[in-house]
Amino acid sequence: MAAYMRDRFTFFGIPTPERRALIRAALTDLPRPTERELATIAKRCWARPQREFQYFACEYVRKNAKRCSPEFLSTIEWLVTHKSWWDTVDDLAHSTGALVMAHPKLVQTMDEWIAADNLWIARVALIHQLAYKERTDTERLFDYCTRRAGDTEFFIRKAIGWALRQYAWTDPDAVTAYVASTPSLSALSRREALKNLR
Repeated sequence: MAAYMRDRFTFFGIPTPERRALIRAALTDLPRPTERELATIAKRCWARPQREFQYFACEYVRKNAKRCSPEFLSTIEWLVTHKSWWDTVDDLAHSTGALVMAHPKLVQTMDEWIAADNLWIARVALIHQLAYKERTDTERLFDYCTRRAGDTEFFIRKAIGWALRQYAWTDPDAVTAYVASTPSLSALSRREALKNLR
């Protein structure tokens, strides 16, 4: 597991199915956390060396984020910018999407995040709409992809392709037209975007 994450983190070595079973057992009969409790638990998990603690925190946040206030986005931002790597960042992007869906005014923060120097913050902005389907703000999605199209960072180019590929399940014609009209997209982004349309 550590090798797969390029030896950035230590692991207990608990396989995903077993880890999820342990999480279910640990949370059985517990009341829903308050927003403050959720933030505290997540940050305490982030302080632990083993990556499984961060995975638990991501799942716990994802399960409860949509019930939080807009202010909880600052906690997610802290988690995204500490011990950052795609495995936790992508999970936190789903929580971000749920929070933005619950509090539409947070799209203004996404507009700020897409311009961030921190690649993980920008990645979250790019993919936070992954689960939106018909509710996707298409204009914003395409604008974000265009604004980061020239980025040389692999994780940004991959995120652009992923966001477009996911939306292509909902509106393949729109994605096809966008890719065709946006020559600034990298070959990687273009390939990922059109992968399921061929």
